[in-house]
Amino acid sequence: MISKLSVSCTTFNILAPIYKRLSEKDQSCRESQYRGYWLSRNERIIDRLLGDRSSIICLQEVWMGNEELVDMYEKRLGDAGYISFKLPRTNNRGDGLLTAVRRDCFTIIDYREMLFNDLGDRVAQLLRVESVVPLWQGCSSSINVQIIIVNTHLLFPHDASLCIVRLQQVYKILQSIETYQKENDLSPIPIILCGDWNGSKRGQVYKFLISQGFVSSYDAAHHYTDSDADCHRWVSHRNHHGNICGVDFIWLLNPNNSRKPLRTSWKESAFAIIKVNNLSQTLRLRTEKVLHKGISLTICSLLFQYLLQAASLSEENAFAFLKADSPGDYITYPGFCQALHQLGLTGHRDGLIPEDAKDLWTEADIDGNGMVDHEEFQQRIWCPSPTWSEHPQESIELGTEWGSNTAKPVALGFSVKDAVLFPPEVEEGMWPENYSLSDHAPLTVVFSPVNLSFSPQSF
Repeated sequence: MISKLSVSCTTFNILAPIYKRLSEKDQSCRESQYRGYWLSRNERIIDRLLGDRSSIICLQEVWMGNEELVDMYEKRLGDAGYISFKLPRTNNRGDGLLTAVRRDCFTIIDYREMLFNDLGDRVAQLLRVESVVPLWQGCSSSINVQIIIVNTHLLFPHDASLCIVRLQQVYKILQSIETYQKENDLSPIPIILCGDWNGSKRGQVYKFLISQGFVSSYDAAHHYTDSDADCHRWVSHRNHHGNICGVDFIWLLNPNNSRKPLRTSWKESAFAIIKVNNLSQTLRLRTEKVLHKGISLTICSLLFQYLLQAASLSEENAFAFLKADSPGDYITYPGFCQALHQLGLTGHRDGLIPEDAKDLWTEADIDGNGMVDHEEFQQRIWCPSPTWSEHPQESIELGTEWGSNTAKPVALGFSVKDAVLFPPEVEEGMWPENYSLSDHAPLTVVFSPVNLSFSPQSF
């Protein structure tokens, strides 16, 4: 029988006082300047967290630059039976992450830190925990389940070029998890990713994680899909521009979920971002040319809207942009690299490194002749096929131990029992004006243990 015990997890960007603006007119006026304000708000945040008493708490934007605030979180959570781990962002950015785990639910087996000095000064925490009591009890055995938990906060996409940085951050997290499992010769165990992903269900990070077998817990609980109709059903953030969107996720990966090879998924997502940036660049250049000809801004705006509507007809323009000064009807590697630079995807510390650009080029140049013709462009860059050839050496064989050729059945995973956002209005896609805890809504998910045992031959 399966134990009636469940596992709950809360993720919450608590909005660091150094970022909380108190006046629209004076952007320099921040909550961090007024101790009474930030102290009261964070006390209320902790009250709510302790009221929920989730098994796992993942916080982002904790004001690491203020010892009093950090000590308050550690003491109050510690007194309530939690063990906590804190991690400031690199280069003294002022905020960071805090992950707390209830001692009566889990013991900590390992804790690792991921420092993205080269990727937007972001960080991530990895914890491997084991349940204190068995979550699975059979006739002759019981299992204390292990879980990998990751807490992170991705870069805010201030412009389109930073979308590739966020994709790189997620790729680095998944690569680190994969390496960690291999180094420790772990059998596949459930993985829970928590945090502020600074991107919606429409973005490539969401699609990348889906391709890796992860499930958005809130969407699963409410039977939402990634369709346009479901994209705006819930929100979790009102950003500094006043826009509301859903960016806070708790992702679940069960050991038996099918996955594409990691690098294959990354390439597909990267090319999709290049395609979007390519269109944006083409439209911007066209608009600039119109302005240079002295046409009014009103007409220019109308033209821009028209070009957006006609974006599906811009494949030839995109090919010409990548082709650059090539004498023939094909794209060369120097021209490809030049286009990546013009799109803002390379040439800065947070962009693609030369090895990444070369990897993308190799994938696009199907026949390996050093040139990408229009057919290869159309197949690999413009409309990449979801069934690219997968490299066997990158594959993860389901139901087997890492570093072992002997198949063993997976014993336990989780199903999403419930998922709740607070305040309740955000579940209807609205942001209440009287909500003052943060500019994010806390998300709490309850997981139930399920038997995932299977015969490897069934796959």
